[in-house]
Amino acid sequence: MKFTRSKVAAATAALAASLLLGTGTAAAQDLPTVVLVHGAFADTSSWDGVAADLRARGYDVVVPDNPLRGPGYDSAAVEKVVQGIDGPVVLVGHSYGGSVITNVHASNVESLVYVAAFAPAAGEPAALALDPFRFGLTSLLPPVLGLGIVDDSTNILGKNVDGYISPNLFKQYFAPDVSDEQAAKMIASQKSIAATALIEPSEPPSWANTKSYALIPQQDQIIPPASEKFMAERAGAEITEVPGSHAILVSNPGAVVDLVVDAS
Repeated sequence: MKFTRSKVAAATAALAASLLLGTGTAAAQDLPTVVLVHGAFADTSSWDGVAADLRARGYDVVVPDNPLRGPGYDSAAVEKVVQGIDGPVVLVGHSYGGSVITNVHASNVESLVYVAAFAPAAGEPAALALDPFRFGLTSLLPPVLGLGIVDDSTNILGKNVDGYISPNLFKQYFAPDVSDEQAAKMIASQKSIAATALIEPSEPPSWANTKSYALIPQQDQIIPPASEKFMAERAGAEITEVPGSHAILVSNPGAVVDLVVDAS
């Protein structure tokens, strides 16, 4: 068979395109799904910046609603979502969301990412991480909390005592490094958490047999950075410390994205 120069060029171009397509498909298939679990005093919109960046990089991103009723109840809800995903998962938790992912035991979770988060050991409540005698008087969470009665379908009495951050203190302590406009949106969308959620003991931790990473904002006023570092080191996590507040996922989503990429 005689090959002309034009036929050779066309065949070469087709082969190159095929290889590029194949490589791209393989790369996309290799990326895990990222599941982002929000914490207390927030909702799924707190992940908007992180999720948008990850999707732009080719990741599938799932942002389930966290009921904020307690680690046992909430982790069961998130675990059901994770188990319904085909393929590996990077599970990310912010703040109290760290307690939730610690109690998720799904075989397809390949790594855990803690963002300004609790990472309790078995038998520990999240509130233990706020102990001023261990970690200093650096958590301002108790003084800024308000309490209210809310309807709760998971409570046998139909009501529950929930905690929330007082709106007039929210930006100053929870999110001082976001704009006033963004803080107003966060205040309007904050979800209260069952008061008992922070004192409910954790089950055996998933970080005991799963690779983990931790992002610690150095100006966190809700969970003491020293406490976050203690829990991360105990979990054997790869630690990244950055300037920022407890709302680091909103004020600096790029730092979170970088760590998720490392974890994947």
